[in-house]
Amino acid sequence: MSPSYSFAQGTDGALPFALPEEVGLCPQRSQRLIQVLQSEVVRQRLPGGVVLIARHGKVAMFEPLGAQDPASGAAMARDAIFRIYSMTKPIVSVAVLMLMEQGKLLLSDPVAKYLPEYARQKVALMVDGSVQLQEVRQGATLYDLLRHTAGLTYEFLGANAVQRQYAQARIGTRSRSNAEFSHELAALPLVAEPGTLWEYGRGTDVLGRVIEVVSGQTLGTFLNEKIFQPLGMTDTGFFVPSQHHGRIAEPFARDPEGAPQMRVMDVREEVRLESGGGGLASTAMDYARFLQLMLNRGQLGGVRLLGPKTVDFMTCDHLGDIPVNAGGSRALLPLGHGFGLGVAVRKHLGEVSVPGSAGMYFWGGLAGTTFFVDPAQDLFAIFMLQAPNQREYYGMQLRNLVYAMLME
Repeated sequence: MSPSYSFAQGTDGALPFALPEEVGLCPQRSQRLIQVLQSEVVRQRLPGGVVLIARHGKVAMFEPLGAQDPASGAAMARDAIFRIYSMTKPIVSVAVLMLMEQGKLLLSDPVAKYLPEYARQKVALMVDGSVQLQEVRQGATLYDLLRHTAGLTYEFLGANAVQRQYAQARIGTRSRSNAEFSHELAALPLVAEPGTLWEYGRGTDVLGRVIEVVSGQTLGTFLNEKIFQPLGMTDTGFFVPSQHHGRIAEPFARDPEGAPQMRVMDVREEVRLESGGGGLASTAMDYARFLQLMLNRGQLGGVRLLGPKTVDFMTCDHLGDIPVNAGGSRALLPLGHGFGLGVAVRKHLGEVSVPGSAGMYFWGGLAGTTFFVDPAQDLFAIFMLQAPNQREYYGMQLRNLVYAMLME
């Protein structure tokens, strides 16, 4: 006999609950989603996770799976805290757009208007087989930072000359303040002229520093006061207080497929760098509150953070004909997708290897967490897990299984 699973038990949290069939999701296929993921746990390919699916404003699945800490064998809990890495980016992008709506900045503003260290950046170009540095023709804007066309990169996406300089500078260290990080990054060359290439990079970290300059607050304080507290995201922040350390989800000590295991960041202690591009820890229900705000086009429970048209603006394609770098960035933005302001956006029903609606937007985190929002179906799904090397697989698997559940 197949095991049975319960869905959306309890009444805690800001979002109401419903049975799958009450929101147009097939109960049997909902069971199958859990069974498939549970089989991954049994095979010891997945340490554990929390899957949350909501439609029509109601949570239809909120299920913990496997172990929260494989070393101790502690069972996964619904309120487990995960390192969400780049799922920080949509939140910080919303913060920038809030400041835009308040008239405190324009997206067309040069980055150097707020951070003078970016006034004289150089771009690394290949000339006659060697790398030469040239002055940029036009400096990056806040818009470029939001859509990843600022010429910045990540050192782990490849080994070109600029990425090697990032690595040598240890640009990812969390021992610098946001201000110190910004100055260090500004001194490094760009991989392309701003506005000419989509290259996933540390632009949202720079936006975090812009928020500090514009608001006069640390990034963590701004996010807490303006987003987390209003939305009731009580377990989201740049570090986890000591009384909640037992709730932190952990990955396997060794990768189940034998690949080198990524060392995840320590969120137990406060750090100087509050990374706008990848520093937050959160829970499935906290992030669900944020995604329901997005699906509601800027409001949740009487709290409005953005106007509806601003959310529409944020979640449409902003690349147009701008090419995607053929290096490591291409794997992050497959054919059929564009990029908005902090999220990837599906442009067509076809041309993609997984199902989904045109206009669906999504992103994930380096340690494995992933989400997607489908406005056409009034639906979002989150899978919180700490499985760095399997993140792309589970992101695709989540979409396949969730869209199979839709019956109307």
